[in-house]
Amino acid sequence: MTVELAVLTPVVIVIALVALNLMGYVEACAAFDQAALDAVLAHGVAPSGEQSAERAVEEVTAALEGALGREGRCEVEVRVEAVGERGAATSFAVSPLLTRYVCTLTYRPWPRSLRLPGVTLEAPLALSHERELVVDRYRSGVVV
Repeated sequence: MTVELAVLTPVVIVIALVALNLMGYVEACAAFDQAALDAVLAHGVAPSGEQSAERAVEEVTAALEGALGREGRCEVEVRVEAVGERGAATSFAVSPLLTRYVCTLTYRPWPRSLRLPGVTLEAPLALSHERELVVDRYRSGVVV
């Protein structure tokens, strides 16, 4: 029975760590989805101060990092692109100010590597989750 316990303990620990990281990732994705939409609508449509795409990206990123509050395990990246940039060859734009905000969450599992007797757990570099929203900049309330 001691040998069986010695063999199964590392496997149980690895399975528990995988489940813990999976629950943390799902929780972070759920919080990120809601916070991303709120941050884009609050800060991306009409940023305070200078009305530029760079300023809007800074404000949305800061709002997302503040909403998540997971230093070290989660990283937030926000990029902005015009709606017609995805390769669609359209000659007529519905609105020239339609802007797509793509918010990316990068989750780094803990621990990065775990070595136990007989079992080695190597976490992937990072898990990522993406959320996008198209808004009409400078006209608050217009969401596509």
